[in-house]
Amino acid sequence: MMLPASESLTVEFKSDRTQLSDRELAQAVVCLANTDGGTIYLGVEDDGRVTGLNSSRNFTEVGLAAQLNNHLAAPLVLTVSFLDVAEHRVVAIRVPKAATVVATTNGIYTHRRLKPDGTPECASMTAAQITSRLANLRIIDPSAQPVASATLADLDPAERERLREMATRAGGDRSLADLDDEQLDGALSLTVVREGVRVPTLTGLLMVGREDAIRRLIPSHEIAFQVLDGEEVRTNEFRRFPLLRAFEWIETIFTPLNPEREFQFGLFRVGVPLVDRRSFREAFANAVTHRDYARLGAVHVKLEREALVITNPGGFVDGVTIDNLLTTPPTPRNPTLADALKRVGLVERTGRGVDLIYRGLLRFGRPLPDYSASSATSVQLRLPCMAPDPRFLELVVEEEERSLRPLPVESLIALSMLREQRRVTRAQVAIAIQSNETRAGSTLEHLVERGLVEAHGRARGRTYTLASKVYAALGDQIAYTRQVGLDGPRNEELVCKHVAEFGAIKRAHVMELCRLDENQATRLLARLVEGGRLTPTGEKRGRVYGPGPKP
Repeated sequence: MMLPASESLTVEFKSDRTQLSDRELAQAVVCLANTDGGTIYLGVEDDGRVTGLNSSRNFTEVGLAAQLNNHLAAPLVLTVSFLDVAEHRVVAIRVPKAATVVATTNGIYTHRRLKPDGTPECASMTAAQITSRLANLRIIDPSAQPVASATLADLDPAERERLREMATRAGGDRSLADLDDEQLDGALSLTVVREGVRVPTLTGLLMVGREDAIRRLIPSHEIAFQVLDGEEVRTNEFRRFPLLRAFEWIETIFTPLNPEREFQFGLFRVGVPLVDRRSFREAFANAVTHRDYARLGAVHVKLEREALVITNPGGFVDGVTIDNLLTTPPTPRNPTLADALKRVGLVERTGRGVDLIYRGLLRFGRPLPDYSASSATSVQLRLPCMAPDPRFLELVVEEEERSLRPLPVESLIALSMLREQRRVTRAQVAIAIQSNETRAGSTLEHLVERGLVEAHGRARGRTYTLASKVYAALGDQIAYTRQVGLDGPRNEELVCKHVAEFGAIKRAHVMELCRLDENQATRLLARLVEGGRLTPTGEKRGRVYGPGPKP
């Protein structure tokens, strides 16, 4: 086994030249366990030089694991192994990621972090960091906890009325409007009883707290709205409003910046905003609901030239990644707050708000939402604001009207992939929809049944392209013929396939389709006319070639 070249968030080197104590080694174990786990290499200097174990060391793999657990407040399953490296003996101690927050028996909590210079270190955990860690692991719900020093006087009667009115207007739980204050508190966990006294929870203060109380008691809560024009900042506003007022403020300030274009498709009139309104609301709701309130930093809503970018402090909770956002069950960091916002009507009640965000882009022919800039300390969502594709939108609108139901998000993703990549496999679509090949195959075959997609080949070699009618609707017939023509290399067959699908072809299209020059295309068409497979009509530049005469 080779040693890592350097330390990292999951690799710790420990010198044993002066025989490191079990207590110090246990602190290193706690440090890795409270982050993402990793391996401690005992007998290696910080710079990676191997100096080996102290000569007085005398233990077994099982014995060292037991010794270290004696210094931990809760036991961990440690894997210890001996390595011989450069004529020195080194011990590798594999530390699992802890399912909770762990400490040494003398109450030391540490975690692994990066210093400003990019090198790792173990640092003490503050109370807020411990709470944040427990929330990430979904062991506690910070939004259900009482806020220290808060009293009922910190709740605003005007915000309570706003909540009741919004629950009725936004399509939430209308029964909330009929509850008195104490009943409302109980229904939404805005307060809890401690030692016989009702006190506000984090959810209570965020939902209906007075602004001055929020500033004093929840210093991490802040919302920023920015408009950037290149490097120039045109708008830069920060607010610490309670959340219901914050929703109204952010929508009021954003609406004038979100113009809508109207498209007419037969009897249907469809308005297409710069940013889909439901996508925007869900994205903003997700940011304030899932943010880490133990971590300082504002929720940023930033409108750039090409995208709307929403960023919130706190990475994804444990078990959620960029690669499973579409399929993982709803896992809010603040469940009580999420439930309160759902009941008021500000958040998708099924918990599938991410689907709405995807739909709000893909339906208009825009790219997928982009979470790639997210990290362990923040989630960033980028919603592209490019012009819609009216032909693709028309196709979706007509299909949804025909079937009397929206196209599933998986189908929209598959269609979007086919527009970009022309030909896909089940394996490629499985990755895009964050599922397995069976689900991907079902999605694609359903689109085949609808006449939107064509399948080519069998079994593992089966591939898919957009159907001819889709290419025709998108005004890209040449691309269709080229794709299906890959199954037959002869140019004559390629041209005849195109004519069979679309009724006619021009010489310029033959040049593009077969990648021929003008003379080559002329000779090819002449052969097909002579052979009776095509019939020319029109003169000179207006000449087109249709099917040959029927026998």
